[in-house]
Amino acid sequence: MNKHTLLLILVFSAYWVSAQSIYAPLNADYYHLIDRADVLNKDFSESLHSSFKPYRAADVVATMDSADFLNSTQDLFNAQYIKTDHWEYWSEDSVRIKKPFLKKIYKSKADFLHVNTKDFKLRVNPILYLSAGRDSQSPSTPFINTRGAQIRGSIDGKIGFYSTIEESQAVFPKYVQDYTADRGVVPNEAFWKKYGDHGVDFFTARGYFTFNASRHVALQFGYDKNFVGHGYRSLLLSDFSAPSTFLKIQTKVWRIQYTNLYTELVADAPFSSFGSNGTEQFPKKFLTSHHLSINITNNFNVGVFEAVIFNRGDSTSSAFEWNYLNPIIFYRSIEQYTGSPDNALFGIDWKWNIAKGVQFYGQGLLDEMVISELKAGNGWWGNKFSVQLGGKYYNAFGISNLDLQAEYNVSRPFTYSHESIFTNYAHYRQPLAHPLGANFKEAVFIARYQPLPKLYLSGKFILSKYGTDPAGQNLGSDVLKDYTTRTQEYGNSIGQGVSNDQLYADLTASYMLKHNLFIDLRHIYRDRDSADPTLSSSTNFSSISIRLNVAAREQSF
Repeated sequence: MNKHTLLLILVFSAYWVSAQSIYAPLNADYYHLIDRADVLNKDFSESLHSSFKPYRAADVVATMDSADFLNSTQDLFNAQYIKTDHWEYWSEDSVRIKKPFLKKIYKSKADFLHVNTKDFKLRVNPILYLSAGRDSQSPSTPFINTRGAQIRGSIDGKIGFYSTIEESQAVFPKYVQDYTADRGVVPNEAFWKKYGDHGVDFFTARGYFTFNASRHVALQFGYDKNFVGHGYRSLLLSDFSAPSTFLKIQTKVWRIQYTNLYTELVADAPFSSFGSNGTEQFPKKFLTSHHLSINITNNFNVGVFEAVIFNRGDSTSSAFEWNYLNPIIFYRSIEQYTGSPDNALFGIDWKWNIAKGVQFYGQGLLDEMVISELKAGNGWWGNKFSVQLGGKYYNAFGISNLDLQAEYNVSRPFTYSHESIFTNYAHYRQPLAHPLGANFKEAVFIARYQPLPKLYLSGKFILSKYGTDPAGQNLGSDVLKDYTTRTQEYGNSIGQGVSNDQLYADLTASYMLKHNLFIDLRHIYRDRDSADPTLSSSTNFSSISIRLNVAAREQSF
């Protein structure tokens, strides 16, 4: 019934829609350029609330159209590059090629094929990701072989659509192989099959429709990912796990953006050594969330987030809890009204542009807390929360296009976990927030430098200290585990259990050969020192890749 209802909402909403906008696909490197422009502008863009991603393409163009940040050849190139990507909201004439191949192919810089009429726009592009490398720990040569297509467009200027279809075979570095063997999932992906002795084979199809119910209210229905926050990580909702089916209603008026998100999730994904189990229906659950973003001043933004995970069905199906369709915030009161069977979480996020090119940001998530237990300082298991603090420095030390970022994340044991797979904060056996789940401390340092318009250099250094569970115990690091099986009531502390100290370093050089065609040179060093010698490992992984219309794969965990 829930899917039919959502469809009816969308169909009837189409009657009132006005000009629509699709969304710029999530891509950390791409979004860095957009966020850089947003921070270097004199004040917040009225059209862009950067705490909820992905961004609407029309808002991205408006942000990149500002002249405030255009202080270098590289900035001019980046603005032109991103606006060319979204010429539907800018100018087709500016991206035309005088002599297209066979008069049809690449008539514009950004599109293999495109149609542009008054009532119909269509853009079609190939996707290619070919990578080969060497891993000091892997018995097989790592590689990525992804082929696919991207389709986007609009009908009558009212209905927008977007889809990507990708078929991939890959042998990932050994630490990623170990994650798949342990969790039964390919990080960031859903259904998968074994490929050869050490590889995986997976098919990815994402897509959505967009409508505008009014000039200020936009609807999106599809299968994709969302991200909440200003940092490299999100402790509220990240894009680490697999895509999911969702309905998003986003209202933007004055200094406010209000987002309602209704999502169907996979509670568990049975697997074997040959891949996902393809002979049974996976159990389902739901996530509904609200996010309120307010520009308090022209340089200070605050967001309020709440989410609830629930299930009302049996082990293979779930009925939607209609009370959670309430579009007004404070789910906790509704959750209590229904008997308090669900997992309710509350969070805040903020950003403060204290000077041109300098931004502080942060997040806080509260899963559960009793003030008297917190004051007692006795390590009660139920005081569950996560905190993030970070800063960004653009054009650091007066060096044009040198951007620095530092971030600190911490999460107490048992945060995000609950009484069952139907209420924990996870999807397709992967955390919905931080890749490490809970029970960790982490420091992230990122440097990005663009010495030439088409050359992008980056270095990521991530220091993590986290605890994992000894055999037969539950000390709060694995969000998939039922917290009623906890080993201890008191004396809990961050990093408890089997102690792990980890360094992850990623050095990448990317050069844009043609529009959205990149060649990457990359080296990843990952050293995990564990109190359990069987878990310790040291990885040196080097690779060369060529990418067309697709983001570089992130495996920073």
